[in-house]
Amino acid sequence: MANFGSRGKNLLVLTFIAILHLPANLQALPQVKNLVTTNPSKLQFGNVQVGNSGNLYETITNVGHVNINASSATISGAGFTYSGLSFPLLLAPGHSYTFTVTFSPSNAGSVAGAMTIYADKGELSVPVTATGLANGILSVSPSSLSFGTVNVGSNGQLGASLLATGETVTVTAATVSNAEFSLTGLSFPLTLQAGQTAPFTVTFTPQQSGVASGTLTFTNSTNSPTVVSLTGTGNNPPPPPSVTLSWDGSGSPVNGYNVFRGTASGGPYSQINSSLVPTTYFDDTTVSAGMTYYYVTTAVNSAGQQSIYSNQVTAIIP
Repeated sequence: MANFGSRGKNLLVLTFIAILHLPANLQALPQVKNLVTTNPSKLQFGNVQVGNSGNLYETITNVGHVNINASSATISGAGFTYSGLSFPLLLAPGHSYTFTVTFSPSNAGSVAGAMTIYADKGELSVPVTATGLANGILSVSPSSLSFGTVNVGSNGQLGASLLATGETVTVTAATVSNAEFSLTGLSFPLTLQAGQTAPFTVTFTPQQSGVASGTLTFTNSTNSPTVVSLTGTGNNPPPPPSVTLSWDGSGSPVNGYNVFRGTASGGPYSQINSSLVPTTYFDDTTVSAGMTYYYVTTAVNSAGQQSIYSNQVTAIIP
């Protein structure tokens, strides 16, 4: 029993010594964060409008002396994705690898996350931040323009304004569907900050009688298209009123005739021809609707002598 106990004691001592010396043979494994550099060290997208996407590029470089074997990657944060990485990925000493991180916000607000690569020597993480901006809204006031009746050959004009709300809106173009309507006052591309307005004018120039309609369409970067309805009626006005006078020629030689007009029967009369009328007819185009006029004529001979007034005629203008 005594010998067995002695041998057991010696065995325990030897085992203790072996365990005591084991850590002296271990070496610390290099970590990926000490072997790889990232450029940039963090990805900052800034502002990206909802519905759009922004891309940034990340480069990782092996600055150590051993191979790095990456097996997978993840990215956190709403709206962030990555592309350009295939696994398993071997990154040899001195080699670099570039991939893309994309931010596609579906909601407004700030987002923070991280791009993490998992390798045989640990994890490598790159912070990622971005802000989603709510889309700007382009509106127009008023949203319809009615020109009423405009005479053919004339034109009518109405004004309206574009308005950006929420965020910046860029208007790239405007088109009018009917050539009888035209737009002035705007140049494109036009960038409107939130709350900013831009006035413009639409002109209706009818080419024929009847109802005309069309649309004015603004193409923009957010809620395109923005449409204004256009209507108007072309009118062919009746010709202006006139009075055509005719008379029998004088029995004596004359150089011409003068025409007189008054607004009361029997005069007084005023001469309305600027020079002698060589014929026996005359068109008075200076009358007004709703008036009654009284006309007489005189004959003028070669000596400039003027005859007495002819008989009076009456013209009633509707």
